[in-house]
Amino acid sequence: MAQLDTLDLIVLIVLLAGSVAYFTKGTYWGIPKDPYASSYALANGAKAGKTRNILEKMEESGKNCVIFYGSQTGTAEDYASRLAKEGSSRFGLKTMVADLEDYEYENIDTFPEDKVAMFVLATYGEGEPTDNAVDFYEFITGDDVSFSNGGNEDGKPLSNLNFVAFGLGNNTYEHYNSMVRRVNDALLKHGATRIGKAGEGDDGAGTMEEDFLAWKEPMWTELSEKMQLQEREAVYEPVFSITEREDLNPETAEVYLGEPNKNHLEGHSKGPYNSHNPYIAHIVESREVFTVKDRNCLHMEIDISGSNLSYQTGDHIAVWPTNAGKEVDRFLDVLGLLEKRNTVISVKGLDSTARVPFPTPTTYDAAVRYHMEICAPVSRQFVSSLASFAPEDGPKKEMEKLGSDKDYFREKISSQYLNIAQVLERIDPANKWTGVPFSIMIEGLQKIQPRYYSISSSSLVQKDKISITAVVEEIRVPGSDNIVKGVTTNYLLALKQKQHGDPNPDPHGLTYAITGPRNKYDGFHVPVHVRHSNFKLPSDPSKPIIMVGPGSGVAPFRGFIQERAAQAKAGEKVGKTILFYGCRKSTEDFLYKDEWDVSNAFPFLSSLMLLYPIVLSEKLQNLTFAASLGSSFELVTAFSREQSQKVYVQQRLQERAAQVNELLLQKANFYVCGDAANMAREVSAMLGQIVAKQRGLSPEKGEEVIKAMRSANQYQEDVWS
Repeated sequence: MAQLDTLDLIVLIVLLAGSVAYFTKGTYWGIPKDPYASSYALANGAKAGKTRNILEKMEESGKNCVIFYGSQTGTAEDYASRLAKEGSSRFGLKTMVADLEDYEYENIDTFPEDKVAMFVLATYGEGEPTDNAVDFYEFITGDDVSFSNGGNEDGKPLSNLNFVAFGLGNNTYEHYNSMVRRVNDALLKHGATRIGKAGEGDDGAGTMEEDFLAWKEPMWTELSEKMQLQEREAVYEPVFSITEREDLNPETAEVYLGEPNKNHLEGHSKGPYNSHNPYIAHIVESREVFTVKDRNCLHMEIDISGSNLSYQTGDHIAVWPTNAGKEVDRFLDVLGLLEKRNTVISVKGLDSTARVPFPTPTTYDAAVRYHMEICAPVSRQFVSSLASFAPEDGPKKEMEKLGSDKDYFREKISSQYLNIAQVLERIDPANKWTGVPFSIMIEGLQKIQPRYYSISSSSLVQKDKISITAVVEEIRVPGSDNIVKGVTTNYLLALKQKQHGDPNPDPHGLTYAITGPRNKYDGFHVPVHVRHSNFKLPSDPSKPIIMVGPGSGVAPFRGFIQERAAQAKAGEKVGKTILFYGCRKSTEDFLYKDEWDVSNAFPFLSSLMLLYPIVLSEKLQNLTFAASLGSSFELVTAFSREQSQKVYVQQRLQERAAQVNELLLQKANFYVCGDAANMAREVSAMLGQIVAKQRGLSPEKGEEVIKAMRSANQYQEDVWS
C-alpha cells in the first residue's frame, strides 16, 4: 500500500502542476511567443521576452491608436503602416502598428474608451486567417470566449472597445474577405463599436488600392468626430533615422550584407526555420521542362536533409528572392545613391514601437537588393507622398496630379505596371531625386516577401527533397515598352543557368547576386522555408480522386500521383485517380509528359520494371510512378492550340460528365489548382452543371451540392490570381 500511496502522490502532483499550467496559461514559466526572437530583432538589440500585453505596451509608449494586421504577403502590413503614418501626420493620433501574433487578446475587454483599435486583415486561401492571425481569429470567433474580466456575450464585454476594420480579399475565391467579415461580426457580437464601414479591398478585380483609398476617407471623418480629432496639414514625419557609418565598411564582421538575422551573419544558422528564418538549401537538380525557347518552366529539387524541415504532400515551399541587379542599380541611381551603394548605414526606429524591417548596420545596396520590394507596382498614395521631395516644380506638380487623379494615375502608372524607380525616372529623367529620404522608401515599400510554390513531390517518396515546378514570368504590357519580369522565377532561372555551366547568366537581361551575401549561397543554394497547407490527399488511399490542374497547376498533383504510385507499389489498394491536364501544345509545354505516359515515351520500361525492379535506379523508378498505378490512373488532356477551336479542361470535364458524377457519388475528392480568376471559377461552374444534369436537379441545387462539397472538404482548391 505504501508503494501505491507514493504513486498516487506522484499522480496528484502531476495533475496539480498541469492544472496550474492550464489556468495561468504559462504566466509563471511560459516562454513568450516572439517570432523575431531568433531573427533580426536580437541583431538590432531588441529585447527578447517583450510584453505581450497590448494595453501595457500602449500605456508605456503613450499610444492611443493601435493598428493590428493579419498579413500573408505583406500588403495588409503595408496598409496598417500607412494608416499609422496618416493618423499621426494628419490627425495627431499617437499610433503604433502591431503584428497580431505578438500580443495576447484576453484583456481587450479592458480596452479604454478613449483609444481605438484598427484591424487590417487579409483572407488567405479558402477563407482562412493568415498565419500570424490564426490564434487571434480562433480566440475572437470561438464559441466560448474567455476575457480577462470574465465577461460573457450577454454582458457585452467589449462595450468600451472602439474599432476600425478593413479586409483584403479576392472575389475569385469562394470565401471572399471572410476574415474581416467574421472578425467584425464577432467584435460586434461582444458589444464593440465599429467606427465607419468595415472596408473590403478586392485584389481579384484589381481595385485593392482604390478600394482602400475610397474607404479610408469617410472612416477618418467618422473617427475624427468620435475622438474629437483636428485635421492638420500632413507633413512627412520619419519613422526611422538613417545614419551613415564612417566607422564601418562592408567588410566589417558586424555589417549585414543581406543575411536575414544574426545567426546567419555569424555563419551558424539554426532552426526552427520559418517565415522569419530561412534555411539555406542546396539545389541538387535543376532542369527545363518546356521544349520551346521563348518560354521557360523550371523543375528543381531542393535538399532539406539535416535541417529538421519537414513537409507533407500538398504543402508549399517559400523561396526568398533577391532583386535583380538591373533594378537595384535603377533604384539607387534615381535616388542619387549609386556611388554610395556600399556605404554602411544604421537604421533605427524613432519610436519605441517602430520595428526596423531588416537587420542593421547594413549597406544601401544590401537593403535594396535583399530586403525591399522595389519591383512591386507603386501605389497612388505613395506617389503623392513623394511630391514634396521632387527636384523641381514641374515634376512636383505632376506627382501631385498623379496622386489626386485616379484615372490619370491608372493611365500613366498602374496600367503600365511601373515600379517606383521607373515612375521617378519617367517623371523627371533629367534629375536625380536626391531629396527623397531613404527612410520614406523603407516605410513606403513593403519588405520583400517570400514567394510560395506548390510542392510537386511526395513526402512519402522523398521526405528530404522538395520538388518545385515554376513557370518563369515575363509579361509584356500591351501598348507599353515595359516588360514585367517575375522577381523570384527569373532568379531561379539564373541559378539553373549557372548550374548548367553558364558563367554569367542573365535571364531576360537580368543578373543576380547568385552566391548571396558573403558568398554564403555559393554552390547553388537558395533560402527557403515550408508552409503547411490544407490541400491534402484523403487519408484512405482507396478513395477516388479527381484532379484538375492545367499548366503549372499540375505541380501538387505530380506529388499526389507520386504518392499513390508508391502506395500501390507497397501493395495498398489505390482508388481511381484521374488527372485533367491542359496546356497549349503537347509538343511545347506538356509538363512531365514522360511521367504521365511512360509506356508511350519509353515502351520497354514497363516490362523492364517488372523484371528488374530493384536494380533500376531511384530516378528511373520515379519516371515510372504514373505507370505503377496501372488502370487506376487516367490522364485526360486538353491542348488548347492544337485544333481550330480552343479546348480547355472544363470542356474535358463535361465530356466525362457521367464518370465524374459517378465518382463524386462514391465520395471522390475533387481538387483544383491554378488560375483563380478564370479557370477555377469555370471548373466550379461546370461541375455544378454536371451534377445538376446527371442527377436531374435544378442548376441552383447543383450549385448547393458543390457548396456542400466545399464545406465537407471534398472540394479543395490551391489557386492564385
